[in-house]
Amino acid sequence: MSEMEIKINYLKDKEDAIQKAIDMVYASGGGTVVIPKGIYISKPITIKSNVCIKTKKGALVIFKKVKEWYPLILTEYEGVKRIRTISPINSYEARNISIIGEGIFDGDGFNWRPLKKFKVTDKFFNNVCLKISSDTIIPTKEGGIWYPTKSSFELASLGDEPDATVENIKKYQANYDYFRPVFVSLVKCNNVLLKGVTFRNSPAWNIHPLYTNNLEISKCYIYNEAYAQNGDGIDIESCQNVKIKDNVISVGDDGICLKSGKNRAARLTPIPTKNVVIEGNKVYNAHGGIVFGSEMSRSIFDVYCNNNTFIGTDIGLRFKTQIGRGGKVYNINIKNTYMHDITGEAIILTCGYELYRMENESRDVVNEIDPDDIPEFCDITISDLLCTKAKKSIVMNGLEEKPINNITFKNVVIYSNSEIEEKNVKNIKYENVKIMGEK
Repeated sequence: MSEMEIKINYLKDKEDAIQKAIDMVYASGGGTVVIPKGIYISKPITIKSNVCIKTKKGALVIFKKVKEWYPLILTEYEGVKRIRTISPINSYEARNISIIGEGIFDGDGFNWRPLKKFKVTDKFFNNVCLKISSDTIIPTKEGGIWYPTKSSFELASLGDEPDATVENIKKYQANYDYFRPVFVSLVKCNNVLLKGVTFRNSPAWNIHPLYTNNLEISKCYIYNEAYAQNGDGIDIESCQNVKIKDNVISVGDDGICLKSGKNRAARLTPIPTKNVVIEGNKVYNAHGGIVFGSEMSRSIFDVYCNNNTFIGTDIGLRFKTQIGRGGKVYNINIKNTYMHDITGEAIILTCGYELYRMENESRDVVNEIDPDDIPEFCDITISDLLCTKAKKSIVMNGLEEKPINNITFKNVVIYSNSEIEEKNVKNIKYENVKIMGEK
């Protein structure tokens, strides 16, 4: 295996330097591209088979948002076919690839993302956002959503996102930055290692492996501001044989999330997420520490979680789905979980994530739903869990058609003033479970 050191020559290679080194190493049969300490502005890079990117301490790679660098493509996002721009770091059908070391990759996300005004202070909104663009706000009941550019604002103002077609790619190229990419896109890859590096400031989700096998993400630092819209940490979708170990995550949406496609169209491609180990991770700010769904239509099973810690997350363990998804989440074993300062539920399993079925909806309407569209949570064990502060303890909200079934809680202690809530559940076992609070 060869080894090549990247030395940015601003008179020659400029923003193409990393990609040129990748191409040279790939052409030679594989090897390592070394990024030494320094600050580099880069175009999007495509990692090819048998290439390792090794970053030295002090290396900072910034994927600057430039219209000409980010063409629109057809891909999958949030479980369905979508138009997106190319991802800053991407790989397709590659084998034996890795990004390792102590460097930092920055996705320039603030210049891509919309911002909900209620998520930041008035001082921040007025002194930062309005100075960039003062007339790109869509009013909402919470105070409005700000867009960083006119081009993204114009398309967002139309409401529905354009269909994922080649014709629309041509039609909306001028509005490219509305179609925010995930930061790291790994599609149909095999034997992937991400280790030690920092991924921060992503345009949308941070790391998104899709249809990828034999993947390890370990000892990485994954960071987004708390206000980062769709700023998930790790989203594993329809992948198999995955290890997520010893990472530190603080983001603007879900921390570690397992997905497997959305609704009936996804179920036509039966590739589940399975054989996943999530161990030794620390999650700080996030909507959920470890999350299953809501896109879980191809099913998620054989998942083992151990020794994970959540501090300050909105929810600790989060299972979410809704009618329409179908699919099944089962054979999940979660143990040795530690939580503190959880602002919502310590544990939630809900089949009404997007309130598809309101409380007063007609049973006749519900009975028209195809049975295959009804999702299922079952055969889940949560043991040896300590949560020293949470607004709510355990919430389970199942479906009459298919209740949440066969859930075991063992050696669980949660400090909360909220009692356990159950709706449409069966075969729930509590062994040495204590909810400690004034009530």
